[in-house]
Amino acid sequence: MSNTSKSLLVHGYEVVIGFETHTQLATQSKIFSRAPTAFGAEPNTQACAVDLALPGTLPVMNKAAVELAIRLGLALGSHIAEQSVFARKNYFYPDLPKGYQISQFEIPVVQGGEVSFFLGAHSTGSGQSEKRTVRLVRAHLEEDAGKSLHEDFIGQSGIDLNRAGTPLLEIVTEPDMRSSAEAVAYAKELHKIVTWIGICDGNMQEGSFRCDANVSVRKPGAELGTRREIKNLNSFKFMQQAIDYEIRWQIEEIEDGRAIQQATVLFDPDTGETRAMRTKEDAADYRYFPDPDLPPLVIARDWVEQVRANMPELPRAMAERLVRDYGLPEYDATTLTQSPAMAAYFETAAKASGQAKLVSNWIMGEVSRRLNADEGDMASVPVSAAQLAALIARIADGTISNNAAKQVFDALWTGDGSDVDAVIEAKGLKQMNDTGALEKIIDEVMAANADNVAQFRAGKEKAFNALVGQVMKASKGKANPQQVNDVLRRKLQ
Repeated sequence: MSNTSKSLLVHGYEVVIGFETHTQLATQSKIFSRAPTAFGAEPNTQACAVDLALPGTLPVMNKAAVELAIRLGLALGSHIAEQSVFARKNYFYPDLPKGYQISQFEIPVVQGGEVSFFLGAHSTGSGQSEKRTVRLVRAHLEEDAGKSLHEDFIGQSGIDLNRAGTPLLEIVTEPDMRSSAEAVAYAKELHKIVTWIGICDGNMQEGSFRCDANVSVRKPGAELGTRREIKNLNSFKFMQQAIDYEIRWQIEEIEDGRAIQQATVLFDPDTGETRAMRTKEDAADYRYFPDPDLPPLVIARDWVEQVRANMPELPRAMAERLVRDYGLPEYDATTLTQSPAMAAYFETAAKASGQAKLVSNWIMGEVSRRLNADEGDMASVPVSAAQLAALIARIADGTISNNAAKQVFDALWTGDGSDVDAVIEAKGLKQMNDTGALEKIIDEVMAANADNVAQFRAGKEKAFNALVGQVMKASKGKANPQQVNDVLRRKLQ
């Protein structure tokens, strides 16, 4: 268990979760052949003789796949083995042409490492966001299998071998997670890292980022329980639903006096339930042995250093820099480094406006809210960083209020305007900064609301808020709220 993870008991049971994530590497060709890896091609049009395991063919290692594995190892603080070995993992499925999968077993290319992330306040049990760390066991290179097709064949199945030989990096964790929320937060952080460093496109619907969750429960302090593996979770929403269901099911089984059997299960989004697919195999069942067709994979240290020199600034390092250089809270900095596009948008707007915290608030608030509603991403934001900076500058200098700023932002977002100052002028949104005019309005409001004035002077603070509301109404929302508070309180006293 990670020393930064905390247990949240479910009906007196501790949940234990480990992850295996199959990350499809962003190479142009397959791991042991020159066949292409593009998604969506007609069945069996992207499988060559090597992928089909025709007699006399031999695998040849794809150097680009190794380099992407090195990138992940550097990003996660792992040890990159100077020499690793490929093995044959034997099992017999119709979509596995050779009758075995080329993978790594005893000596993987990436060893150890960790993934750190923040768990939201609603998920920690403490009411505050907390940093969590999940340790990694390994990440190993392997080839994907093909795909069995059932829906288009009456009483039969078809085989599509386009995916056969596609390069995968399987990332395996220690059983460090203690809730479905923590598991999803880990998966999201890993997804962010692999897309950030460019080793995977992260498309879960197309199978580029597939997560398997090993779930077990136990009484606190007891030995680890029997795990069940939920296969091929292809969305974060289904991931949480599947794990929560599996936790409840295992606890009910144990409470009813039944033992948990190790198994591989699938999650059905339509029923919200998991169902057993097969009895879970252990390593011995696969009869691993070194692949005689592939020599050991040797990685020179100077190659690792060349890859390191070309690595982008990592999200965790960038978050620390945003805290240091812009004075942001750590939570803000972590949120803003969800993608390179979001981080770049923030830095451009923060530098132009000189208001880093305000920029952060707007990106995490109004920008993110609208993107979620439109199901868009930072690349599709219709308001440029320069426009947001200009808008925030007008909030900071008192030209407009926050409420008025939202009206301007809406016009920018929908394309009804492009120049911040022009929109403010056209909509008449400038705040009243004439102290004399404001004092006259406040005098009139106090005269018309003598009861509220008397109540405030008698110690009722709510009466003050009522008076502020009346002043804002009388000024048609153009008065500066802070100025209203200051002048009104001075006059009342």
